[in-house]
Amino acid sequence: MSRPTKWRRVAQIPQVDYFKPAGIPLRILDEVCLSVEEAEAIRLKDLEGLQQEECAARMRISRPTFHRVLESARQKVADALLNGKAIRIEGGNFQLAMRRFRCGNDGQEWEVPFEAMVAGPPSACPSCNSPNIQPILPPGYGFGGRGWGRGRRGRRPW
Repeated sequence: MSRPTKWRRVAQIPQVDYFKPAGIPLRILDEVCLSVEEAEAIRLKDLEGLQQEECAARMRISRPTFHRVLESARQKVADALLNGKAIRIEGGNFQLAMRRFRCGNDGQEWEVPFEAMVAGPPSACPSCNSPNIQPILPPGYGFGGRGWGRGRRGRRPW
């Protein structure tokens, strides 16, 4: 039996999740799928310019694992750029660094740190103890949306 994949910590979901070459109709384009953690690896290493050890620490994975994720991401981006393919960012094995929740009774909003989310979402509002709480998701994301959580088919917001 294989070892379960460790969830990667992601600071944010990319606001733009699809890129395509200009002048080529979408219907004839091939597509490369970049996972959210691969996009995060590129953001940390190439955009922020961090060392691999710091990037791995921020994503809560080992340095060799970070290197594999980054290499996979760079290979996919290079394939898309040089072969005229579209890039879709979705899915993967990740959790957001912070999650916001809202109480349906008193409207209280609060953030739950990543470490607490590993055990599961909160079950009650911290101010009124009501179980009527909902996650506040980034715009455009949610159940049945554009690839949350485990794998490309899984749709899990935390």
